[in-house]
Amino acid sequence: MLDDYLSSEDQNHQENRISSRMTNIYDVAKWHVFGLLDATTLANIKLACVFGSSGNEAIYVTRDDEVFAMGSNVNGCLGVGDVQSSLIPRKIECLSKKGISTIACGSGPHVIAATEDGELLSWGHNGYCQLGNGSTTQGMTPCSISSALNGSKVVQVSCGSHHTLVRTDRGEVYSWGYNNCGQVGSGATSNISNPRKVSATSVLSGKRIISIACGQTSSMALIDNGEVYAWGYNGNGQLGMGNNVNQPSPCRVSSLQNVIISQIVCGYNHTLALSDQGKLYSWGANAYGQLGTGNKANQVTATLVDIQEKRVVSVAAIHYSHLSGALLQSGEVYMWGQCRGQSITSPVKTKFSCLDDMFACFSTPAVTWRPLTFENFVGRRALEESLMHAFDDENTSDLVFVVQDNRIHVHKAFLKIRCDYFKTMFQSCWKEDSKDEIEITQFSYAVYKAFLQYLYTDSVELPPEEAISLMDLANAYCETHLKKLCERIIKQGITINNAFHLLAAAIKYEATDLHEFCFKFCVNHLTDVVQTESFLTFEDSYTKDFIIKAAKWGAFKY
Repeated sequence: MLDDYLSSEDQNHQENRISSRMTNIYDVAKWHVFGLLDATTLANIKLACVFGSSGNEAIYVTRDDEVFAMGSNVNGCLGVGDVQSSLIPRKIECLSKKGISTIACGSGPHVIAATEDGELLSWGHNGYCQLGNGSTTQGMTPCSISSALNGSKVVQVSCGSHHTLVRTDRGEVYSWGYNNCGQVGSGATSNISNPRKVSATSVLSGKRIISIACGQTSSMALIDNGEVYAWGYNGNGQLGMGNNVNQPSPCRVSSLQNVIISQIVCGYNHTLALSDQGKLYSWGANAYGQLGTGNKANQVTATLVDIQEKRVVSVAAIHYSHLSGALLQSGEVYMWGQCRGQSITSPVKTKFSCLDDMFACFSTPAVTWRPLTFENFVGRRALEESLMHAFDDENTSDLVFVVQDNRIHVHKAFLKIRCDYFKTMFQSCWKEDSKDEIEITQFSYAVYKAFLQYLYTDSVELPPEEAISLMDLANAYCETHLKKLCERIIKQGITINNAFHLLAAAIKYEATDLHEFCFKFCVNHLTDVVQTESFLTFEDSYTKDFIIKAAKWGAFKY
């Protein structure tokens, strides 16, 4: 077990603050392909993918599980049975009511979709076997190719220019399509016309894969222990092997030794990797500054990208473009690379609140880097702003919470609507002539104010250490949504110095998933964690149980 890592310094309070939302907020109007859709249609979209050489094609799923396509329809990529382009959405009958959960697109374009049940379907361009149906015949309508997956359920799909990777719930990866540079990972360079398990004859055998990504002609896989493997075209160093030699079989990215990676994404011919400590690495082509290193020199090994010395929580890139983006723990979004024709060699702060809007406005072409899940729309933002201003406004409130001698002004009617706990409380014992102040003693002022503010905004601004207490409050008030949000903040804010404290809190509040996450982080950074004050000052029972479990995990093997 690797345990020799760079220690992490404490981040100050401001850096630990994060504004997180369980639902993504996109401005639909930023995607020009949706420009002719009316507000009612837009409000009914739950999943969408924008693709094509000009960003002119789109497929979307409605809340009642109907699937529609619109755009140029090159090579039958809309899946409607012909090549007729349309600015008006056309229904894809054979996909409707199937529960489409994710969509990925190649450059042909070819399209791969998976359902909630794990079924896999493909259509569009097929000149290089990228549809995985055993032929090179263009697919005018979606066709199921699940039979080649041996009963596995697909949970992630990624497309390169003309090849495809899928990840199953068993942690396996299947690949097929164009293989001139070994991007399918079969060990050879002949095209593969049906899904084939990558790990069957490679170093991935026996390893559980938790994420995949495709560049134009390269492929990446992330293992559950944080290792990264790559294969395919390497002419620009995008495999991170320290050379420019193509790899027809998966090889470990040696330049990431002793780094635990939590996310990988690929651009046209460059790669970004995010560590579990929030450090960003990049390598590959850099003609447009897409590596964020301040110059245009290619990098054949992983290079650290410094963004204001702040923690990164998510990175974005897509094989269609040379644009890179990062979301910081502070909620800021940075971008670099080819930004609407300009070459930006160092990360630049934007005014966006999510990476997806950045791609809508600055990517060439303007395509989605991941499927969009539309939950909030233009028009709702005005309502959100009104609610934000109403929170803690003593001029309009009719109820005050007093916490640690601090007053928080709220509205009884709104609390009853937003929280079942308050609905029950006010209906059962609250009278109109009751006092308009309630004293809270179980929680701190910062935590209780964050909870009330969450009810108004769906967002939370707390450092991870205090998010633990908020998660306890969420448990007490049966706020499942808030509990998940707190878990996200904690995962994005874990460091060497607070890891054991967060682990102990996860155990205390019986947060199983968070417990496993914190435990794995502690084991992966064992040498540093056991030297922190957090570890040394905790109760013997916690440390003893941790050491026993770590030993069973294999942390002390040589």
